[in-house]
Amino acid sequence: MRHPRWTLGLVLLAVSAFLPSPAHSAPAIPPAGPAVPVLDEDATPETHTVLEDVDFGVRTRSFGLDRQVDMYQWRATADGYEKVWNSAYIDSSGFDEAHRNPPMPLDTARWWAGDATLAGRPLDVEVLRALGEWRVFRPAFSRLPLNMAATFQPDGDGLGSAENPLQPQVGDLRIRWRELVLPPLPGLVAYRDGAWRLRRSATPGTRTPAAAVAADEARAAPATQVEPPAWNWTWAAVGVIALLALLLLRRRRRR
Repeated sequence: MRHPRWTLGLVLLAVSAFLPSPAHSAPAIPPAGPAVPVLDEDATPETHTVLEDVDFGVRTRSFGLDRQVDMYQWRATADGYEKVWNSAYIDSSGFDEAHRNPPMPLDTARWWAGDATLAGRPLDVEVLRALGEWRVFRPAFSRLPLNMAATFQPDGDGLGSAENPLQPQVGDLRIRWRELVLPPLPGLVAYRDGAWRLRRSATPGTRTPAAAVAADEARAAPATQVEPPAWNWTWAAVGVIALLALLLLRRRRRR
């Protein structure tokens, strides 16, 4: 070969341009994102909201408050009419005059805690709706407004408007309240997008081991993109210098 140094220089120049540069010699460590909170097995949800049914002054510090209203009404049957307690208004527009139902003055209502947390982090309201358990409770009625106190009296766990609860009349109301409690949540929720959210197919009786929860969270984490190596100008410059040195050396030898 007539010009081995020329050939060597060109090879060095070509190869050096594609060598990894110092900036890309090691994979970049992505910046640490927000830490996923650790959920202990005994972690319990909390709320600081006081839910209130202002119509009756009924309060609770639970995760939900439910008011159930029943009215004693006429209902049509195959044999005529009968009186029943019913939570929904029975349309009696087609009944005869003696069996018309009066308007229903109160409706069933429900309130949710909006500040529920678990391990100090927000708890999605869908967790309350899906996993919460409604339990009947009897309020103290210490905040019962005067107008309601004149109409209602204690009746079982709630209030009733019948003068004689054993002989209600059509149009009488019966009101009960329930409060929402939550089961142990570890294994039923996963931390995503800044809040504890319901795991897929989670039900109170099917808790998922902590290892599976961690695997789901890892799969949900965004993938780190790897940038392609940039053109290595540092090594290219080294190749150019080596080539120039070879040219100068060859020129001196010719002289």
